[in-house]
Amino acid sequence: MKVAVFSSKKYDRHFLSEANADGGHELVFFEPKLTSKTTALASGFPVICAFINDQLDGDTISAIALGGTKLIALRSAGFNNVDIQAANKLGITVVRVPAYSPYAVAEHAAGLILTLNRQYHRAYNRVRESNFSLQGLLGFDLHGSTVGIVGTGKIGICFAQIMKGFGCNLLAYDIYQNPACLELGVKYVELSELLGKSDIVSLHCPLTPESHHLINATTLEQFKSGAMLINTSRGGLVDTKAVIDALKSKKLGYLGLDVYELEGDLFFEDLSQEVIQDDIFQRLLTFPNVVITAHQAFFTQNALENIAQTTISNITEFEKTGECVNTVSSEQ
Repeated sequence: MKVAVFSSKKYDRHFLSEANADGGHELVFFEPKLTSKTTALASGFPVICAFINDQLDGDTISAIALGGTKLIALRSAGFNNVDIQAANKLGITVVRVPAYSPYAVAEHAAGLILTLNRQYHRAYNRVRESNFSLQGLLGFDLHGSTVGIVGTGKIGICFAQIMKGFGCNLLAYDIYQNPACLELGVKYVELSELLGKSDIVSLHCPLTPESHHLINATTLEQFKSGAMLINTSRGGLVDTKAVIDALKSKKLGYLGLDVYELEGDLFFEDLSQEVIQDDIFQRLLTFPNVVITAHQAFFTQNALENIAQTTISNITEFEKTGECVNTVSSEQ
């Protein structure tokens, strides 16, 4: 099938082309994001391959439907950037990569925790400047700390296993209790109790209308004073303005982000020669107890291979049968 790959980087081309060696699909790579303004590029392509910052709203989907698109193949697990109902209404199937490497994201979350706690980033820069003072680098033992895990799916359980290895006490909040977490000794509690008792809170849940701004001014008041917040899931889970207020009041002691609710105009691009116009993001960068990475938690060779292989497999399955096991429905 003829496939338009949007938001493509050099690594996307490499891994997708390798996965397509036996697939026989015609892959055409476009660097721009797919939005309502770039839909002309999609004309004549029965398959659109999109990433997390492509804007597949109703207008975009209507336009690509007119251009002949029948399949949207997401190379991501999340699909909050897609109007699924609009796609279904216009006869467009949406498929995704439900799991690629939960270990990659869970390990990155652990890395953010260690970096914030032991301040590796600051220590690294100090030593390079021949400053060997330890003043201001004081951390705490993870062993014996209480870690709250919000969302215990594939990534959440991997993260729980890692933190269990550090000797942490584990609390969790989820609509469904994962048996693997229960076997690990994780205690499920209400969100308010988790926030009030946890030294570290890590988010591993999807972004839905119900979970949008799950962390807000009200829930931040429930946090244990000086606690750490980690988000490697979706930026929209966190009300950034409320988090800034919590950092300023010292209610929140540390913040580690791999995602940001307005990241679409920032992440995955080199803006080092530009003036960043997002004042909220720029304010975050001024805090010494904040570490931000640019949505790289998924970015391992293992994950990219799995994403590419599943994406090509999804397209092939749809081509042969008109259906796909990884189809996203409006009820999800």
